[in-house]
Amino acid sequence: MSIKTEQLEALLEPIISSMDYEYVGLDYTSQGRHSILRIYIDSAAGVNVDDCAKVSHQVGSVLDVEDPISDEYTLEVSSPGMNRPLFKLAHYEQFIGEEAKFKTFRPQNGENIGTGQRKFRGFITSVDGNNIQFTIEENQIISIAFSEIEKGNLVAKF
Repeated sequence: MSIKTEQLEALLEPIISSMDYEYVGLDYTSQGRHSILRIYIDSAAGVNVDDCAKVSHQVGSVLDVEDPISDEYTLEVSSPGMNRPLFKLAHYEQFIGEEAKFKTFRPQNGENIGTGQRKFRGFITSVDGNNIQFTIEENQIISIAFSEIEKGNLVAKF
């Protein structure tokens, strides 16, 4: 089953924002009766278990009424954590200078990219329009269109 992420976000983001949390994004993993809808929230003061429970209760009630996902699933509300997922172009802009790892939908080929490479790790250098520049190994700069990025996360610092 595929869900309409944009419609789900349009439903959930205003609810979460009205509760004074930042809606970071969502992941839906379809696995039959073991599907998971994971919603990421944040706030300036950080997020704890009580915050997640409060948002889960409110969002769960709305999802029960609106029923945007017809299959069975488990709702999880989480903080973005140390490996913060990057869902929007604005997230890449917000974290310029930070290290990220990301995976593209299709293999990338280019002057500074290994042939057929899909997984990358590097520092977010800049955002230019819909393109994100990364500094990868040996100070090589690559530019990837945001629409080509399947999944991105910050790399945790210890």
